[in-house]
Amino acid sequence: VQLQASGGGLVPAGGSLSLSCAASGRTFSTYAMAWFRQAPGKERRFVAAITLTGGAAYYADSEKGRFSISRDNAKNTVSLLMNHLTPEDTAVYYCAAVDKSRGRATMAKADYDYWGQGTLVTVSS
Repeated sequence: VQLQASGGGLVPAGGSLSLSCAASGRTFSTYAMAWFRQAPGKERRFVAAITLTGGAAYYADSEKGRFSISRDNAKNTVSLLMNHLTPEDTAVYYCAAVDKSRGRATMAKADYDYWGQGTLVTVSS
């Protein structure tokens, strides 16, 4: 599967932004999906993940209550709605996928086989 992330940009602190990740292929529903982010000079880390049907979602503690991950299997997309953004949310955001035969929705970046190119989110203070 090929992933294309979009929706990044410049947003003031306290604002909201929605990211989208479009997947190629006709088997999107067989992939667990996730978002990770990488701030300048830091390791790429987990943000949110969602199961095959969207029935369950998982978040990093710092994103709980602010971010919401969702997916539309008919449109082959996964989205990340980000609210109450702070400058600490500034990072390149990556979508990732793992086929159900190889894994499930987890918080470990090593578990994901496919990655999008990333989209930059900058939150100004």
